[in-house]
Amino acid sequence: MATRIRLQRHGRKNYAFYSIVAAHADAPRDGRFIEKLGTYNPNTDPATIDLNFERALYWVLVGAQPTDTVRNILSEEGVYLKKHLLGGVKKGAFDEAAAEAKFEAWKKEKEAKAQKAADKKEADKKADKKARFEAEKKANEAVAAKIAEKKAAALAAQAEAAAEEAPAAEATEAPAEA
Repeated sequence: MATRIRLQRHGRKNYAFYSIVAAHADAPRDGRFIEKLGTYNPNTDPATIDLNFERALYWVLVGAQPTDTVRNILSEEGVYLKKHLLGGVKKGAFDEAAAEAKFEAWKKEKEAKAQKAADKKEADKKADKKARFEAEKKANEAVAAKIAEKKAAALAAQAEAAAEEAPAAEATEAPAEA
């Protein structure tokens, strides 16, 4: 009987996460399975993948056919690269130590790319925060200038009203003194 490696849905509505399972090809999506190989959570950024690498490699080597999404996950985790390298060892293209060295070099390169992407994302986030802060600062300065202008106009109006009242008060007080 044919075996498939596929996703099994869990979680609530609009917030799904998946188990990666090896199951018979005719078993329902969320039904019975042979072995759970890991989990996949697309809700996080980046998506979280927890995979039992050795068991996934075993199932790929014995001929289990993954779905398209699982094939992408396994490829991203390096299962297919390892399968390819083990095929080269069987054919005699290179020895097992060389295959392991190539796989480790790929893994380090992948981790470096992931770290670089995370650093770039963090730097972009900081730059965006700084730009928003500067924009808010300019907006606050504009509001403060408008408020200062209104206060100056109010003070000028009060001074003008006081200046108009002072001569009138002096004119009424002057005849009283005489």
